[in-house]
Amino acid sequence: MTKEGQGRQAAGPAKDYAKYFDFSGAKVIAEEEGKTTYRINGRNVQISSPPDLREGKKRGKEEIRVHYDTGIGEDMKTFGAGRHYCIFTYGCQMNEHDTEIMRGLFEEMGYTATEDKARADVILINTCAVRENAEDKVFGELGHLKRLKLEKPDLVLGVCGCMSQEVSVVNRILQKHPHVDLIFGTHNIHRLPELLKEAHYGKEMVVEVWSKEGDIIENLPKKREGLRAWVNIMYGCDKFCTYCIVPYTRGKERSRVPEDVIAEVRELARQGFKEITLLGQNVNAYGKDFADRNYRFGDLMDDIRKIDIPRVRFTTSHPRDFDDRLIEVLAKGGNLVEHIHLPFQSGSSEVLKRMSRKYTREQFLSLVGRIRAAMPNAVLTSDIIVGFPGETEEQFEETIEVVREAGISMAYTFIYSPRAGTPAAEMEDNVPYEAKQRRLARLNEVIAEMSLASNQELAGQIVEVLVEGESKNNANVLSGRTRSNKLIHFEGPKSWIGQFAMVRVTQPQTWFIRAEAIGLAEEAVEWPKTAGGV
Repeated sequence: MTKEGQGRQAAGPAKDYAKYFDFSGAKVIAEEEGKTTYRINGRNVQISSPPDLREGKKRGKEEIRVHYDTGIGEDMKTFGAGRHYCIFTYGCQMNEHDTEIMRGLFEEMGYTATEDKARADVILINTCAVRENAEDKVFGELGHLKRLKLEKPDLVLGVCGCMSQEVSVVNRILQKHPHVDLIFGTHNIHRLPELLKEAHYGKEMVVEVWSKEGDIIENLPKKREGLRAWVNIMYGCDKFCTYCIVPYTRGKERSRVPEDVIAEVRELARQGFKEITLLGQNVNAYGKDFADRNYRFGDLMDDIRKIDIPRVRFTTSHPRDFDDRLIEVLAKGGNLVEHIHLPFQSGSSEVLKRMSRKYTREQFLSLVGRIRAAMPNAVLTSDIIVGFPGETEEQFEETIEVVREAGISMAYTFIYSPRAGTPAAEMEDNVPYEAKQRRLARLNEVIAEMSLASNQELAGQIVEVLVEGESKNNANVLSGRTRSNKLIHFEGPKSWIGQFAMVRVTQPQTWFIRAEAIGLAEEAVEWPKTAGGV
């Protein structure tokens, strides 16, 4: 058996993830205008477009159009008057940004936000499909909301986001959660007003999940809160790592044109936002899909560097697309922060091959070396998976070695769990769960050690902090983050919230840093330079 074939199960019949309905009791009630209405478990279900992972995997050469005329129809601008909405969000920053768009749409329809589920007229659960525990939380929440739906029959309960793009999830909702009224996916968020109207007036469960990603929709309203803003620069992912469902749920890579991104960042600067984070499933693939220009992520960052906004971050990167042009631009500093989130997932070249990450251990470490040569004060964080099918103890130890050699100061660590529809789900999950737990605990110990060492380097230094609010555990303590995303706690006046402060590091801890206040950054003529991690 070849090395890449190790750990695979014997070939069996291919799973048909395109098969959507298999309910003996399902009856077709009506078919019109591309919509089919079924009778399932005593309820009418209107299917406009079901999810289809096979369609989601296709990467055609269809032209991606950009739409700018995306306003809400006049008939919907008062639709939510006197009504309240509530959104629960699970998952990554992309999900958070999708929620900002949905909030904007709700409020343009006249709805008012509420965190009180009992008061809400519409409740949406914006879901993540990356981890199994996120899926479990969503179904648990749906179970809790069943009683509220029985008490308020007119409540519209919806599930959206990445989980909605999975056939198995939609089937489970149809079979076991018939109190759900609305299911829609990641590609048709802009259709929320029309879908809400159909669910409200039709009294049917409405399912519309586009498997093909569609076009880029600009000018959608967004309701942002706080000091920081998310800015989508691209959508989708073409990497198809064997464990990941995202390329199926988010579609192919498609970049927003730079003029639209830059205009949005400039507007955020005018609105007074202190920090922006550029978002994409793989931000450093930005521009690869442009046919009419040679303009990549490094070029975009170089242009945004000239905009008067204090801090600019980005997430998430793929090591394969992190090129030298980007390193050159990031090294210019300014408002481009020194924190780089660079998921490497495994330190074993053999495991990386089974993951289809398209780089080796040596190539990743070479990239880290080039980053550190250009940016000696760079703070690197990562994502790491343990217990991937076929991972040996020796291969896990290689991951520990890479954490140390690359100087990873923090990481999101996960035990591998299969996602239906991905190639890895067909591999034999042959690492015992006890071994996975042991490896995760060992990895987390090393990450804690690295985090403490990184924080201790700042002892006695003066650093700049964006003051975000009060500490969750002590109202007398302020909390904020440095340029390198380190969490700082210090005592200071509440009037500093929302501003930049200078503090002196007094007690570096493992996961946060205690400091003493010096003053607001804007009051200083020139602060002492620090060695790194500002």
